[in-house]
Amino acid sequence: MALPNPKILFVNLLFAGLFVLFAFSADDRPNIIFIMADDMGYADPGAYGGKLIQTPNIDKMAAEGIRFTDCYVGAPVCAPSRSVLMTGLHSGHTRVRGNFGQKNGVPGIGGGRGLRVPLQEQDTTVAQVLQEAGYVTGMFGKWGLGEPNTTGVPSKKGFDHFFGFLNQRRAHTYFPEFLWLNDHKLDLPGNEDGKQQQYTHDLFTGHALNFIRSHQDQPFFLYLPYCVPHDRYEIPDLGPYADKDWSENEKVYAAMITRMDGSIGRILDLLKELEIDDNTIVFVCSDNGAANRYDHLFQSSGELRGRKRDLTEGGIRTPMVVRWPGVIPKGEVSDVPWMYADFLATAADLAGIEMVIGTDGTSVVPALLGQEATEENGLLDRFFYWEFYEGGFKQAARQGKWKVIRYYDEGNVLQLYDLTRDVGEANDVASQFPEVVADFEAKLAVSRKPSEEWPSPIDPK
Repeated sequence: MALPNPKILFVNLLFAGLFVLFAFSADDRPNIIFIMADDMGYADPGAYGGKLIQTPNIDKMAAEGIRFTDCYVGAPVCAPSRSVLMTGLHSGHTRVRGNFGQKNGVPGIGGGRGLRVPLQEQDTTVAQVLQEAGYVTGMFGKWGLGEPNTTGVPSKKGFDHFFGFLNQRRAHTYFPEFLWLNDHKLDLPGNEDGKQQQYTHDLFTGHALNFIRSHQDQPFFLYLPYCVPHDRYEIPDLGPYADKDWSENEKVYAAMITRMDGSIGRILDLLKELEIDDNTIVFVCSDNGAANRYDHLFQSSGELRGRKRDLTEGGIRTPMVVRWPGVIPKGEVSDVPWMYADFLATAADLAGIEMVIGTDGTSVVPALLGQEATEENGLLDRFFYWEFYEGGFKQAARQGKWKVIRYYDEGNVLQLYDLTRDVGEANDVASQFPEVVADFEAKLAVSRKPSEEWPSPIDPK
């Protein structure tokens, strides 16, 4: 969609009270593709040290673009991590702070435990920002931020096209009897009565490829949150792992990641075929840490401590590879820290949108271009925050080399780690640096707002 006089056009996005300035013409703005695995470990891809799982396309992306060593998810489980990604607000401010609301919420479709908390009308997503700026927006995969007929469905949160799961627990099967196409239930007859003929991952890839073909002549945002390699471990074939002397789950886990890698290769090949490769930036990452470390085999968390559901590095640090031919330097490795809350501001920056809105994120375009963190680009010694509710209330934060984790229900213990010396978080040095601990304590106290759905023990009485 062409914009009249884009350099001077101001648009008031009334749904958010958000003002934006379109700084560039539509022809100058890149397409944005964000591909996210579900529960892939930090060290699973070859580019991050993985030895056994084949990821040639992710590895090639790293060779042709930039690989980040210190990128962080929004939370150590899927729903709040996706909420942080979409809203640009960290888990102390975003709407969805856990997979299940502790209070309020709506029942998940098909029953099951817990209540789901949908995004509300006032919650602005990156898709809404880009949609309002003239991007066509598509999402294919696992949503998890709004049940049917709520304010949180993708069609009400900025997506022109949607195909996938609304309820994240339904996404645990790869051969469901139905999915959602925009706001309508779409039956999958190939999976009725126990048949396994329509594999969701392949369906999502097909929709993504069709979306790119259909919108190659206009700026587009494609959000592709795959379900692999989350269990249940189901796949049409084991690929190169069929004859491995591994357990069945290990074979399927590896085959899921390799199948996703092949899908990424198909997407990159299509961009080249359509000659839009050099005008498209592609992100590839995971939504949280590995659900299973597989230390005896894959070593999915690498040298990081913990896994999914932990606020240690193994639960919240993600592989992040970004490719934009001719713009991002080839073969770069960056240790500039950033997190999912930065994606909204980054996407807006890429789209030429000057935002005047309070988010917890910062544009990391300078880091994407291979720059070091400086005071001038706003990326030096930033403060990052997480909170988590499963197994008791916990907080974590990072600033510079320092990382803290606070276990409120375990005596309000605050642990301090120097990540430059101890990325595995094996040595708590809180007693040696009381001034650093005091600084973090003060920041933790003001880094969150109380949530009606997720009350915490530190909320004002």
